[in-house]
Amino acid sequence: MPARSARTPAAAPEADRVQLGLRLREHRKARRLTLKDLSGRSGVALSTLSKMELGQMSVSYEKLAAVARALSLDVGQLLDARAAAPAGAVTPVVVWSEADGAPAYSSGNYDYRMLATGFPGKRMTPLHGRILARQRDQFPDFVRHPGQEFVTVLSGRVRIEFETGEKIEVGRHESAYFDSGVGHIYLSLGRADAQVLVVMSE
Repeated sequence: MPARSARTPAAAPEADRVQLGLRLREHRKARRLTLKDLSGRSGVALSTLSKMELGQMSVSYEKLAAVARALSLDVGQLLDARAAAPAGAVTPVVVWSEADGAPAYSSGNYDYRMLATGFPGKRMTPLHGRILARQRDQFPDFVRHPGQEFVTVLSGRVRIEFETGEKIEVGRHESAYFDSGVGHIYLSLGRADAQVLVVMSE
């Protein structure tokens, strides 16, 4: 993997996986669900959920989103303890966020920084992403999740490949919008990891 410049966000540390696991367990227990119950609701394997709760593995956004939906949560609430608004709190008009210091998560092929986690009941999931993957065979399968997805490239160049066989290359300040229920993957082109702003909506 190429060397990272000082301006490139660091990969999400292992501690982030541990904190994610603790929050996942807390939300599951609060709903009086067993791991088997959550597996049935989310479609994520019981063994995978167990490893997630123990902070022993990273999973794709697809699985994170499936677990969040099964718990009636926004993905940001799994990654950031501050994301849950107190009961009776007034919904803010606006929240400010930045990529540096935002809740981080790494799936191995992508590094995510979740944005605007402090806005409750979000209808969109915005994130800053760094694309680590370079080859299709780095993915066990295409990523699929309900809804639509918008991406704009902040730096570098990205190829988005779809399970339909379609491919599109997106350069700096260019964008793409697609049905995220169709299997897709992002690949960085060139030596530097591409950085993107992604907004997902169900």
